[in-house]
Amino acid sequence: MTPTQIYMKIISVKVRWRLGGGVAAVLLLVTAGCATPGHASAPRSSPGELRIVTSFYPLQFVASRVAENHATVSDLTPPGAEPHDLELTPLQVASVTAADLVVYEKSFQPAVDDAVAQSGNRHVLDITTVTPLQPLSPVSGPRAGPLAETRQGGLDPHVWLDPTNLDRIARAVVDRLESVDPAHDADYEANAGALIRDLDALDRAYAQGLHSCRRTEFVTTHAAFGYLARRFGLQQIAFSGLSPDSEPSPVRVAAVQTAARRLQLTTIFYETLASPAVANAVAGDLGLRTDVLDPVEGLTQESRGSDYLAIMRSNLAALREANECP
Repeated sequence: MTPTQIYMKIISVKVRWRLGGGVAAVLLLVTAGCATPGHASAPRSSPGELRIVTSFYPLQFVASRVAENHATVSDLTPPGAEPHDLELTPLQVASVTAADLVVYEKSFQPAVDDAVAQSGNRHVLDITTVTPLQPLSPVSGPRAGPLAETRQGGLDPHVWLDPTNLDRIARAVVDRLESVDPAHDADYEANAGALIRDLDALDRAYAQGLHSCRRTEFVTTHAAFGYLARRFGLQQIAFSGLSPDSEPSPVRVAAVQTAARRLQLTTIFYETLASPAVANAVAGDLGLRTDVLDPVEGLTQESRGSDYLAIMRSNLAALREANECP
């Protein structure tokens, strides 16, 4: 197929996927409103227990590991929902006001930014003050070819895909928890220490696992992996920019096809919370395989792991297979 034909096929499949996904998202929101308070509803705490509100899954993971049984941690983004598109209910907005600590990423979810600004809550941690956002990197390198000139603006919010950034966020959460609950500072320090050791082990596994691979380039449908690529010497080639719902142009499709052939790539990666239409269309046209590379923005039944660490290790295995690492 020509790049234009592939583009039209992508549009058609994405429309069907979104219609089905829209129904699923409504069901998720309804279910979350009736289910346990750990996700879409305001957190309910026992007497003396802290209430921590996080804006999406990786931050919930960190806060839960650091606080453990000293806090109830709720996630404003329901399971299976796309965090970029989050809208808050009045109950969720109220939970931001009432929280003992709010952990969020400024400018990633405008609805959360508004809720924090309106809440007047002084106990908030904006993780961009700990891990400043970096510009979305263009594809570069001796083998990048024409994609080296393809630049997409904006700051990349996906800081958590570099384990060392999550390490910094964990340390900042400890500092904030110690200020609101100094009685348990020793527990918070110990819990964070265990998490940081897990993150260090993950970082070492990536560095060792991606050493001496046949290739360093990988193709994704959504440019979510810039921090991971920068940390481990990889080169991300993405069909679209920071928004997982943006449509690649026929020119971009053609450029990625050319790069995939020239670099002898084996795999087109897609993610769990966005349509696989682009990956399936291009992979089918080039005779390549598809696989999941998860940006770990949320957990679903399709997630290849039960938490951040497990999913990241699954991502490592997928990259090693695609890039033919020894």
